[in-house]
Amino acid sequence: MTLNRRKVLFLLGATGGIVALNSWRSSELMDVVLAQSAPKGNISLPPLPYDYNALEPHIDAQTMRFHHDNHHATYVKNLNAALEKYPNLKAQSVEQLLTNLKSVPEAIRSTVRNNGGGHVNHTMFWNIMKPQGGGEPTGAIALAIKANFNDFATFKKQFNEAGTKRFGSGWVWLVSADGKLKITTTPNQDSPLMDGNYPIMGNDVWEHAYYLKYQYRRADYLTAWWNVINWDEVNNRLARASKV
Repeated sequence: MTLNRRKVLFLLGATGGIVALNSWRSSELMDVVLAQSAPKGNISLPPLPYDYNALEPHIDAQTMRFHHDNHHATYVKNLNAALEKYPNLKAQSVEQLLTNLKSVPEAIRSTVRNNGGGHVNHTMFWNIMKPQGGGEPTGAIALAIKANFNDFATFKKQFNEAGTKRFGSGWVWLVSADGKLKITTTPNQDSPLMDGNYPIMGNDVWEHAYYLKYQYRRADYLTAWWNVINWDEVNNRLARASKV
């Protein structure tokens, strides 16, 4: 990734190499959301960008098939059914609906929260993984991790610990929030967008994401997951978060 002067100033503060990620204002977050909005109308299930078995041995083909073709497909189906009752909402992207969840009619708010979140979260999830991925981060995300967490090993340890400690079903995230990068978790299919935070990367810690291969060993799954990270896509998401 080419780093121009603006991006370098964005990533590295003038003192001590502190990341100077700008705090999100609602209008700025909306600009990013609109930039990545899907075409209006019915929501479609995006195809996997690789074969079901492409992430083996770290994530097995059967898990990928069930996860994408059943779980994600169900979120899309339920979301479309809810939006049919309020067709005016189809003028907005799913990201917009989640960012402004309080404006969604109460009758379908929970459905949009759960299924819209599930759709957006998983669409990101498939793209931040790739075959022969992993390794050390490169480009802007490497600089940002160093500035916020001192080194990649510390960041990875804190990320895995947060994911392991997330009780029940949910996600562990690296987000842009409050002027810097933070590790956080959300329950169920809640999206960081609901709190005004932009998700840079995230790992699914629902049992359906790992149980066929790892059973109860969530920590082992979290460790193995780093072998399939697509750092190019993570850098793309960081670049979107830097737009103001």
